[in-house]
Amino acid sequence: MKLVLFDHHGAVQPGLLHEQEVVGVGDLIPPSHSHQATMESIIDGFEGYRSKFEDRLAHGSLLAVEEVQFLPPLPRPGKVLGCIGNYWEHAQREPRELNMFMKNPDAVVGPGGTIRLPEFDEPWMFMHEAELAIVLKGPAKMVPQSEWKSAVFGYTCLIDVSARGEGRSTWKKGSWLGKSFDTFCPIGPCIVTADEIPDPNDLHVQFFDDGQLRHNYHTDDMEHRVPELIEFATTIMTMRSGDLISCGTNHEGLGPLQDGERVEISISGIGKMELNVVDPLKRSWERGIYMGADATNHEAVKRYRPDEAKNLTS
Repeated sequence: MKLVLFDHHGAVQPGLLHEQEVVGVGDLIPPSHSHQATMESIIDGFEGYRSKFEDRLAHGSLLAVEEVQFLPPLPRPGKVLGCIGNYWEHAQREPRELNMFMKNPDAVVGPGGTIRLPEFDEPWMFMHEAELAIVLKGPAKMVPQSEWKSAVFGYTCLIDVSARGEGRSTWKKGSWLGKSFDTFCPIGPCIVTADEIPDPNDLHVQFFDDGQLRHNYHTDDMEHRVPELIEFATTIMTMRSGDLISCGTNHEGLGPLQDGERVEISISGIGKMELNVVDPLKRSWERGIYMGADATNHEAVKRYRPDEAKNLTS
């Protein structure tokens, strides 16, 4: 089942997405003090809602997706954990210990939204990192890998927008704050329940920038797989319903985000969403896939994407 949050003529409610149509279920959910709380209550009580949701899908009044505006399915997660690296990148990386950072929950935006680059000038380049994100069901603490499914409600798409370049290592002594500017955490378009994804390490991730294919990788290349991510995060802290773990990215295909561009993330089994990029300072970089230190193994990019090789430096 695909859960969404959408606005129809100024009324925001949770809903269910089926192909190119959506149906509201707000009347089936007790009122909450916020849209985030509403989505968390659905996660917590989903098994009790499932049959009502299925009936609504079968008999409810469906709206075409063009009639609504989708919002981030989790407007303000309690926690967003991001994996550092976490892909073998076609065996070009040395083994690395699993590590994570925390990303600002207020950075969340949704489908059709705008990634707004910060309005002060630092020696940065701002890049996309297309990632699979795990939606937690909690409270989850000390969950062993063998029981990882008990802590997973579903999955969504996440773009870990990141400041890279010289500023990454100099500004605030190399902190991860460059990943937490407002709008630097697009998620959506929906939450796909875990029963729809038999294996989260068997998904295809793509990212397009103005139609140019940048990221194009498979989650089977993940170094530390989803069960290990669940165990690691819940060993450190209690993960609650609606929290997110973003699984990291394959750095092959990284490139800059620039003013006026239109970007799209797509993950098989989940869906796709598009966003606009705005830079008030109108900075510019060479367009295309970045060839710096953070974007490794460019020959593998060409080898695994021969149809797009001609665009790598265009």
